[in-house]
Amino acid sequence: MATTTQARDSKGRFKHENGFEIGTLGKLAGATAAGAALGVLAMLGRKAAMQASTALAGDWMDGLIAEHQAVLRLFDAIEATDDKAAGRRTMLLAQIRHALAKHAIEEENVIYPALREAGKVEQADALTREHGYVKQYLYELENMPRTGAAFLEKVRKFRADLEEHMDEEEESLFPALRTQLSEEKNALLTKAVNREGFKVA
Repeated sequence: MATTTQARDSKGRFKHENGFEIGTLGKLAGATAAGAALGVLAMLGRKAAMQASTALAGDWMDGLIAEHQAVLRLFDAIEATDDKAAGRRTMLLAQIRHALAKHAIEEENVIYPALREAGKVEQADALTREHGYVKQYLYELENMPRTGAAFLEKVRKFRADLEEHMDEEEESLFPALRTQLSEEKNALLTKAVNREGFKVA
């Protein structure tokens, strides 16, 4: 059986052939794993914070309405800016984009299918099409200068169309769906909305 000898450094510690002290690689691996674990915990904490207002709102409808209100507050903030605040407008637009993307996933993957299942196929399809226009607005705003009257005009038109979409959901379709479904089914939808939102929060 062949034996290997390991050299010692000036302090008597064993060295690998490549010069690393025995245990150094283990320490590096441990530090890397600890850093990764902290990163995962931070990400989960951020996701939980992003989904908290929806989860704490009560049921799926109350949660989605809370998200609508949060998005409208972002619109309030962007509409309150002037042309000197191009950086702030960019940041707020990114926040609007993220909030609406998360919201769309929740609705498109859970609520709109439930609407179809409940016999509201045309309404669910119309809402899905309207989400396409939301994406179009976001695309146009992302690709135009953040200064000048045209930017805020587009933001205001976007908000008006978005509020019309939200009003239809909040005042008509969502209450009707919630009433039509059993308590158990509403509870399942609430869990599913929170699960979908957490994925992309």
